[in-house]
Amino acid sequence: MNELWQIVQSVLVKNSLLTAFALVGIIVGLSYIAAHRFASGRVHGSAIAILIGLILAYVGGVVTDGDKGLADIECLAGIGLMGGAMLRDLAIVATAFGVRLDEFLKTGLSGIVALIAGVFVSFGLGALVAFAFGYRDAVSMTTIGGGAATYIVGPVTGTALGASSEVIALSVAAGLVKSVLVMCLTPIVASWIGLNNPRSALIFGGLMGTTSGVAGGLAATDEKLVPYGAMTATFYTGIGCLVGPSVVFFLLRSVVGT
Repeated sequence: MNELWQIVQSVLVKNSLLTAFALVGIIVGLSYIAAHRFASGRVHGSAIAILIGLILAYVGGVVTDGDKGLADIECLAGIGLMGGAMLRDLAIVATAFGVRLDEFLKTGLSGIVALIAGVFVSFGLGALVAFAFGYRDAVSMTTIGGGAATYIVGPVTGTALGASSEVIALSVAAGLVKSVLVMCLTPIVASWIGLNNPRSALIFGGLMGTTSGVAGGLAATDEKLVPYGAMTATFYTGIGCLVGPSVVFFLLRSVVGT
């Protein structure tokens, strides 16, 4: 039995990336089953999968006393690559390919205003929360504000500005909380805000910005709306990464002085 386990472990280690894909596939499958049976589809399977992933990352860090979560376990080292920037950015860009450009153009001025307002309001609210919790320098406020935009914009902004690892971690946490909340609450409020057509989905994606949260929430509302909301959410991420370390940072520095 011990020899069999050693053989299995050796195969898993040598094919750690495939092992990572298999593990994530199992988690996602179980999450969708749980969402269907216990939440009647009101909580999307993606939200449950993210929650399980966060718990497993914590457990992996405790068990290995490392800083990479499950990726510190040898046979699951492929999770570090699978969850890295390369595949993450590929997934984000790929979400926009299912949309029709003519539908985006139909949003007109309201879509553009929603996109710009969504980015700057998120940065502003995040910066105010950071200030309230004692972060009074422009670098930290901008980084945490970026996290309030998305958990991608926060680290990009913090890295560009030289923020501490603690502040960058807080920005990621803020973005993850926002993503899960948007994912869970979208199906509940969809009927109240008229989220039932491509135009409203485009505007919604521009306001919320978190691609994973918008995609998961719209999938639980109406799967046909996912590409539209995801496209403007992707634009949101790009704009946030551009204006965060530049326009937003200089604005905040002019206000707080440091």
